[in-house]
Amino acid sequence: MLFPILQVKTFMAHNNNVEFRKARMSDKDIIWEIIQQSIERRRINGSSQWQNGYPNEQTVESDISKNFGYVLTIDNRVAVYVALIFNDEPAYSSIEGAWLTNGEFVVIHRVAVSEEFSGQGLVKKLFDYIEEFVKSENVASIKVDTNFDNPAMLKILETKGYVYCGEVYLAGGIRKAFEKVLM
Repeated sequence: MLFPILQVKTFMAHNNNVEFRKARMSDKDIIWEIIQQSIERRRINGSSQWQNGYPNEQTVESDISKNFGYVLTIDNRVAVYVALIFNDEPAYSSIEGAWLTNGEFVVIHRVAVSEEFSGQGLVKKLFDYIEEFVKSENVASIKVDTNFDNPAMLKILETKGYVYCGEVYLAGGIRKAFEKVLM
């Protein structure tokens, strides 16, 4: 199945040193390093999320080659990674609960912050960029899931107005599923 390639417009922050853009294959090594840092942070914090070999380096390469990978850069340095997938997450077709909408959506997966930029509120900023980008593509909603033991992401989703919709089974476990309607 072919998916439309979302055309990212560069969104610049007030101080002009923050950019949200499509990931490039040349970013792969730093993205993988950032994901490994996030995997370790989750392990140290007692989370079971990302502790089973997923995501891995091949996941990153696949994201980039399929145009799913995006980065938030600070002064041209990759600070945050995310995968955005248009209208496709097979696990989301079976939800214990109910989605808010049935139309087009973008899925947020694999949010990872560089250790160097951790604790600076960049994931909240990332969500702002994602929402602006998704609206610019005339897509009505964003769907996302996270582990029950990922309090940082759960708090961000609550703060950003995502609505808890139920549970989905993904990557070998049950995940809390959320949606935000943008239009």
